[in-house]
Order: sequence, then structure tokens, then C-alpha cells
Amino acid sequence: MRLHVHPTPEDAATEAANLIAAQVTDKPSSVLGLATGGTMEPVYALLRDKHESGLSFADAVTFNLDEYVGLSGDHPQSYRRYMQHHFFKHVDICQSSAYLPRGDIPPEEASEEYETLLQKFGPIDLQLLGLGRNGHIGFNEPLSSLASRTREKSLTKSTLDANSRFFNAGERQPTTAITMGIASIMDAKRIIVLAVGDGKADAVAAMIEGPVTSMCPGSILQMHAQVTVIVDEAAAAKLTMREYA
Repeated sequence: MRLHVHPTPEDAATEAANLIAAQVTDKPSSVLGLATGGTMEPVYALLRDKHESGLSFADAVTFNLDEYVGLSGDHPQSYRRYMQHHFFKHVDICQSSAYLPRGDIPPEEASEEYETLLQKFGPIDLQLLGLGRNGHIGFNEPLSSLASRTREKSLTKSTLDANSRFFNAGERQPTTAITMGIASIMDAKRIIVLAVGDGKADAVAAMIEGPVTSMCPGSILQMHAQVTVIVDEAAAAKLTMREYA
């Protein structure tokens, strides 16, 4: 792992956006793995700015990590809607080349379909990941198989609590999601992990310095040859060996 510690979350997001832009510039037909969530919003804002300055995504293919089971792509809280709002509709990507798991068909069917697409277009050239407070990557919660492929996964209470702010009062919040599996993620040629804020400090320390264990799914990234971990000072606060990273 390569660890890059930045003074602020904004600086960390800037590096992540710059790495994605460099990948697309070097290889316009790149296959990109994308993530959602509040941490990623500044990254997509920066990529939109880069597109306005000439960066093209016209030949790129994208795969998102996950989607809620039971939500169609046009649901306000679906991850496809998130991607449309924050990125897809602002750039020149071909909509038919922007893939997310389907939440509106049986989960087994959606999982098989998505894994087949990953095998067809992959390997992913550059995968962007966030990191959950409990160490999850994608929606691979603690105790997920480290050899897992795309599948339906039940979400832990901590994940549901963290994401509840995106759902209105009285609105049903899905309790399962279709997620790329850990092995599917590990197939990527290069991986970026972006984590900011003191709420991620324990997870960052466990991912980088802890044992490789299903209790912290992100720790499997220690076994990948090309991982860049981008954090701010707050997220790096509990690392003990950062001077050697």
C-alpha cells in the first residue's frame, strides 16, 4: 500500500480526482470502478470541472460497486440516481457504458448479470473505494467472505444508521444491497481508497496496520499489488507506522 496523508479532506479529494483524470487521459477507453457516498461528492465535482476543461469520458466504461435491493434506477435514493446527479449527466459518458447492479430484479439474477458484465469488460483499470466505519468496502460488511463475488448482502445496523440520513422520515430504507464481492474488487489493476474524517480513523488503522481478516474487509487490500490510500490528517490519526508508508 502507498499511503498519502493530506492536510484537509479537500486536498485528499483533489488527489483522487487527479488520479482518475490521469487514468482516463492515458487510456481514454479505461474501465473505471466508481463509488458513492458523501466522501465521493467532491471527487465528482472536480471531475466535472475537468470535463469542462476538456477531459472526455466518451470512451470510458464504468462499474459502480453496489445498489440497494428493491430500488429501481429512477428511485431518488438509488445509487444510479446519485451517479446521474453527481456525475453522469454532467459529462460525455455513454449512458449504456455506465453500469450499476440492478436493484429492481431478483437479487440472484442481478448478481449473476453484473458479475458476467465485469468479466466481459474487466479487469477494471482503476477502482475507487470508500471505507466504512466498520471497515467495509462496497457493501462487503464484516465477516464477508474474502473470496466473494457479486451477491446480495445484508447491511449491518451501523451501515444502516450511517445511511439513514439519505432517506426521508417514513421512507422505507432497504436492508440489503447487491455489491461487488471482495474478490471482484481485488481483480482491479489499481485501487484508490479515499477516507476522510476522524470517524474513519479506526477503520483506516485496521485496514493498513491490522491483520488481514474478514472482520475488517478492507484489510484484504494489503494483499493487492497496486493500492493507494488517500486520507486526511484526521483519518490518519490512529496510524502508528505512517512514517514508513
